[in-house]
Amino acid sequence: MDRLPVFSDVEDAARRIAGEAVRTPLLENDALNERLGGRVLIKPECLQRTGSFKFRGAYNRLSRIAPEAREKGVVAFSSGNHAQGVALAARLLGIPATIVMPSDAPKIKSSGVRRLGGKVVEFNRETEDREAVSAKIVDRTGATLVPSYDDPYIIAGQGTAGLETAQDLQERGIVPDQFVCCAGGGGLIAGCGLAMKHFFPDCDLLAAEPEGFDDHRRSLMAGERVANARKTGSLQDAIITQIPGKLTFQLNQAQLSGAVTASDEDTLDAIAFVWKHLKLVAEPGGATAFASLLNGQADTRGRTTVVLITGGNVDPDVFKQALDRV
Repeated sequence: MDRLPVFSDVEDAARRIAGEAVRTPLLENDALNERLGGRVLIKPECLQRTGSFKFRGAYNRLSRIAPEAREKGVVAFSSGNHAQGVALAARLLGIPATIVMPSDAPKIKSSGVRRLGGKVVEFNRETEDREAVSAKIVDRTGATLVPSYDDPYIIAGQGTAGLETAQDLQERGIVPDQFVCCAGGGGLIAGCGLAMKHFFPDCDLLAAEPEGFDDHRRSLMAGERVANARKTGSLQDAIITQIPGKLTFQLNQAQLSGAVTASDEDTLDAIAFVWKHLKLVAEPGGATAFASLLNGQADTRGRTTVVLITGGNVDPDVFKQALDRV
């Protein structure tokens, strides 16, 4: 695909991943509605295979690789969730996978990649460029590079989460006022935006980002892609990227109504709430959008809000920090 994805590509991706990806439910919680003064529908992608939405895009992308190219393998760079999604998709499709991961990635994620049969190559996030490390492997092996967000098939695959959400909302006769979703590189919210805007053109789309790493918010304000000053320094590691993607920002600039942020403290509170009231496990980056509801940045009063919990791959010590707040 040599163009920006459109809604029909999301529909095509849904057919491609059917039977492989989990169709996660749309949940509602009385305690949350009461606290926030509105109606909130929760899409728990922490229940997806490998514990995050990333499997959707990975399977859609890898399944498009020509048979003759598959034996050379795939290479991906990721702090963990895309890594595990690619590793599982590669195993299901019989493709060797090498994953370039930062040395400080949560152990639950790096061990998950190895368990799924992926080969892990570590790099130093502060001194090395993950794209350069990956490019060397591709040059040496002839493997196919699988970006974590800036790829039309990845964007369309992630958008299937939004397609399911829109279909479930329609089935229940619910018209959402806003859709709040975390944004790292922006692939998930770009793809989901294609689906949500197709069914609900008046629905506001809000990107949720870690405090201090709000490149989407600043890029939207500037009208062009603006980079983060720092590369590390947040528990929300899963959604820290240096700058919005080229393809994703083209879509998000047109689709997003704005952006909100959450601090690490906010996300620990969100993890605790999600565990106590929904009986779900969320990771800090996966709880960023949910945290933006609890901290009031995303206004929920008198509105119907859809929020994604995008991942649940949290290290035990971080999870304990959150539960100690209950």
